[in-house]
Amino acid sequence: MIPASMKQPSAFVPVAMSLAALAVMVGHAAIFGITPPPGSAPLTRIFQLLMAAQLPVVLFLAVTRLRRDPMPTLRILAVQAAAALAALIADSLLT
Repeated sequence: MIPASMKQPSAFVPVAMSLAALAVMVGHAAIFGITPPPGSAPLTRIFQLLMAAQLPVVLFLAVTRLRRDPMPTLRILAVQAAAALAALIADSLLT
């Protein structure tokens, strides 16, 4: 069951973006292998854009909800951090 606080866009959009970045990295490694081919710059840019674009959404969530509901917001931030960390680890291991 998904908590009601996770159904808000500022909560699930960063997680979805991190998972999309993870999918880009895993898909790239599955198709081209671990060593990057010469034309892999667009995929790297997509990964970088997905990771950087979620920062304003995470900050918006922290600013607007952290004082009102600290525990649910901290749980959401932990899920977002775990998803971002998974994508970053995949990036460092697969490229």
